[in-house]
Amino acid sequence: ATQLALATFQQTSRRMPAFRRAELLRQLADRVDRNRERLVQEDIDETGKLRREAHGEVDRTLNTLRFAAEEALRIPGEVLSLDAVPQGAGYVGRVTRFPLGPILGITPFNYPLLLSAHKLGPAIAAGNTVVIKPASKTPLTSLTLGELASEAGFPPGMLSVLPCSGQLAETLVRDERYQAVSFTGSADVGWRIKASAGRKRVTLELGGNGAVIVHHDADVKAVAARMPFGGFLYGGQNCISVQRVYVHRRVHDAFLSELTPLVRALKIGDPNDDATTLCPLIDQAAVTRIMAWLDEARAMGATLATGGVAHGPFIEPTIVTNATQQMRIVREEVFGPVVVLIPYDTIEEAIALVNDSEYGLQAGLFTNDVRVIERAYRDIDVGGLIVNDTLRWRVDHMPYGGVKRSGFGREGLKYAIEEMTEAKLLVVNAG
Repeated sequence: ATQLALATFQQTSRRMPAFRRAELLRQLADRVDRNRERLVQEDIDETGKLRREAHGEVDRTLNTLRFAAEEALRIPGEVLSLDAVPQGAGYVGRVTRFPLGPILGITPFNYPLLLSAHKLGPAIAAGNTVVIKPASKTPLTSLTLGELASEAGFPPGMLSVLPCSGQLAETLVRDERYQAVSFTGSADVGWRIKASAGRKRVTLELGGNGAVIVHHDADVKAVAARMPFGGFLYGGQNCISVQRVYVHRRVHDAFLSELTPLVRALKIGDPNDDATTLCPLIDQAAVTRIMAWLDEARAMGATLATGGVAHGPFIEPTIVTNATQQMRIVREEVFGPVVVLIPYDTIEEAIALVNDSEYGLQAGLFTNDVRVIERAYRDIDVGGLIVNDTLRWRVDHMPYGGVKRSGFGREGLKYAIEEMTEAKLLVVNAG
């Protein structure tokens, strides 16, 4: 797969005109749309998503591929004014972005179709080739995507999907034929990949322990209504799922009263059943880990306002109160159906609490005070701040990535293309 990706890059993709790259991506999107029901069922079967969540993943995959097709037609360049200094008189300069070569994309279990599209879309748009290594737990939808790409007319080697062991993936990361690695997954693995990658480009989209601030002027009923989406979509198995909720002490109890019945109303069950509103976790190891963290938090003085009971692969949706920053349920990424409520007194305190974390992917803020918004935007150490919605909000063409342990570089089609191309200068003495 690696050698074929290199040969196809050298012989075909680097010289393929932009309109043809865009056409291939649009044709792939059309085939994804026509095979929606197949992909939805594969997604449910391998990830445990609810049917509506799997449809949402297909919708976002279509957006991502179509955005990538548009970006293929407008990869930026620049004309330089070299005559800004005397020795530049008569010279003309141009900067163009060129593809790097074979790209290695490594995806996690939680959104296998969408995150494969986020690797291959910008790679193909820019003129690269790409090899996708899907998560070992969820390879099916990625393999189907590769099959559909072949049907769409992708030349052999432009896109390969390679399920393999973690040990083989480490060998691929070190392989000098790859010019870039784009990884989505855990922080521990991501930073190990960066250390092993040598001179190649690396983009890391890693974990978080997402924080939301609910200020005293927020409509607590409206904020609570967004929490089932923000904290419990796909069972909280998302790197921007709401985990920590810092609520102004003035409205803390009212917010808890609004939130608790909404969380209790979430129904665990068969993901294929439209009545189910909370899906299972990916495996029993995740259940065991989260339950151990909840037990530890209770031993340290935390209270469960609701939930915290395991049923096979499910954990009842859980609200934790009376927690402290020292608890793992606060400090680490839970990646499950758990939100933690912590009161604060001043916005300065809330910002400090959000920043008291190794992670910095996205944060949310509910307020109508422009001064508070600007203060939070300036001082919260994250890659993105979402105001008057939860940090779970995302569209696929926006820049996306974190700081601290949460990542390196940016995804989002235009921004990922910058990571997957090299700027080259041309200077012509035209005088």
